Amino acid sequence: MRQAGRSLPEYRAVRGQGTILDVIADSERATEITLQPVRRYGVDAAILYSDIVTPVWAVGFGIDIVPGVGPVCENPFASASDLSRLRPLVAEEDLPFQAETIRAVLADSGVPLIGFAGGPFTLASYLVEGRPSRTYTKVKALMFGEPELWHRLCDALADVAIATLVDQVGAGASMVQLFDSWAGALRPEHYKEFVLPHATRILTEVGALGVPRTHFGINTGELLALMTDAGADVIGVDWRTPLSDARRRTGARVALQGNLDPALTTGSWTVLEKEVRRVITDNGGHPGHIFNLGHGVLPESKPELLARVVDLVHEEGRC
Repeated sequence: MRQAGRSLPEYRAVRGQGTILDVIADSERATEITLQPVRRYGVDAAILYSDIVTPVWAVGFGIDIVPGVGPVCENPFASASDLSRLRPLVAEEDLPFQAETIRAVLADSGVPLIGFAGGPFTLASYLVEGRPSRTYTKVKALMFGEPELWHRLCDALADVAIATLVDQVGAGASMVQLFDSWAGALRPEHYKEFVLPHATRILTEVGALGVPRTHFGINTGELLALMTDAGADVIGVDWRTPLSDARRRTGARVALQGNLDPALTTGSWTVLEKEVRRVITDNGGHPGHIFNLGHGVLPESKPELLARVVDLVHEEGRC
């Protein structure tokens, strides 16, 4: 998962103060941060150091990442006139640092690199709410009250995601992930109507590039079958849904990724080891499983525990 190095002291030394967008746009620092967990833990892939709002920031919509808060828009999306603020992304001009970082990581790491982009509901929620939300009242008001405008917004965000992922794969990414982290806030029928068509378009167009695609959201246990319908090769599963249940809900049509509770990486090894083994056991020996956290690494995660997780999975988790 992304943010793989955020608990490391070497990450904080390079990260510095201020918005992470400035760090992401500095390919030298972004390369170093991407490589840090690979060097320390010996994980099987690098995760591009970026954020799902980076492309929206790059086209000048007016979004920033405020430390301790998250993505914030001073002037949130409110009407059709705001669509003009989401101009088409030209990755070579708007995100030159992204490809530069990917190429530098691959030249140094010796492992594949995973890229990612934001899914339609999650990106829309930041743009419409203006900041992280627990209720999504504004974005749901737009979705239900002005469905035509909602779909126009999601079409624009899908275009941004596609351009971002195409650029990442062109620079050398071996796999990509679509993070629709907050889609679990929706009922299945609403997800099917308002989000699924746009996720499907993103994953279909990126699928033509020939790289595996992961689709992930938080608290999406009730959406897993629909997310599978969108066309990804891998479905990410958070810690709330057992892998055995997720495999049944997805009809064993896809590989699964997950699903250790990241909070457990802040405590004791005795508890963490038990839970790592539980995830491995719950997978039931299926070869289609990428062991991972059920969401990102926490700032409080203990690096020494994360290292032991990697070692244990390498010892016992490979089929």
